[in-house]
Amino acid sequence: MPHAIVIGGGIGGLTAAAALHGRGWDVDLHERAHSLEPAGSGLAIGPNALRALDTIGAGDTVRDLAAMQGDGGIRRPDGTWLSRTSADAAAARYGDPTVVLLRSALIDALAARVPARALHLGSTVTTVSPRGTVTAGGTEHHADLIVAADGIRSGVRASLFPRHPPVRHTGLTAWRGVTAEPVPGVTPAETWGRGQVFGMTPLAGGRTYFYATARAAEGARAADERGELRRLFTGWHDPVPALLDAVSPAALLRNDIYDLPAPLTAFHRGNIALLGDAAHPMTPNLGQGACQAIEDAVVLAHEVTAGDGLPAYSAARLPRTTAVMRRSHRIARLTALSGAAPVAARDGLMRLAGRLGPTAILRQADMLYRWHPPATTHQAP
Repeated sequence: MPHAIVIGGGIGGLTAAAALHGRGWDVDLHERAHSLEPAGSGLAIGPNALRALDTIGAGDTVRDLAAMQGDGGIRRPDGTWLSRTSADAAAARYGDPTVVLLRSALIDALAARVPARALHLGSTVTTVSPRGTVTAGGTEHHADLIVAADGIRSGVRASLFPRHPPVRHTGLTAWRGVTAEPVPGVTPAETWGRGQVFGMTPLAGGRTYFYATARAAEGARAADERGELRRLFTGWHDPVPALLDAVSPAALLRNDIYDLPAPLTAFHRGNIALLGDAAHPMTPNLGQGACQAIEDAVVLAHEVTAGDGLPAYSAARLPRTTAVMRRSHRIARLTALSGAAPVAARDGLMRLAGRLGPTAILRQADMLYRWHPPATTHQAP
């Protein structure tokens, strides 16, 4: 039985462990934290990632746990709609809706597909060799495959590609939160202001997931993050104020936004594969960070089991993730505009696109959502 070691217990690492286990691999996952991402907020899972989750038997579980993202669109801070989208049209076009759920719920669904004996929590990997060895807890472990899903500041990426530019701060920071109680008037939407964004979408059980971005110096923090959000988004349309009132300050997360200045030349070296943020850090503007990590994982499991190995994995994933990274960065630049004239021009283009109808807008998402995994039949453990 081939043996794989996965470094990192986030969404990408757990999906990889589940996918490899389902294809007959013996898997060990090392996560330096003592629990699997206990903190978190919400996230969207697009049709592309749902198809990928179907290949490991987790798609329907996620559908059951999630809320379908309803009709929405992009608004101005005064509440005026710039463009609208149709959830029914999207589901008909792509075969599945985009769904939204708690990150912790997705982590639990993925962890359920991995044997408990394979999860090594509180285990820090200190060295990795392309020959197939890792050192964790002072002990050397050997494997046929090492999957580095160790996040945006991946130490494995830095060791494999020491001359590649590291991640860069985009000049933006992001807040994420989930309300504990229902807030009236929540419609799936993203509001674009002058260098600021506020997005919201309902979750199952009446809760709401929201996020916000704004320009900020790297590492800047406020003594009262909810108060900072109230200051930044003063005068924005309902229910933005109500959401900020409803969220507990303890439930707010703040993270600076980083991306990779240029794509890597490959996602593997020797017996090591990079996956998710370790391979292609991107801005969150397309909501595809987790989705691309899930795609990576099922393609990797296919290529090392029934395909052409790690070179084929790199060849399959590098062009796609590069295109997604670049599109997400372009949108980040649009939302970061703050001058009156550039913002007016941007909003005018969005209005024009909105007048072309939901189908025209949906076509822009075809490259994301029409993707299909290389294998669509679940392999039983």
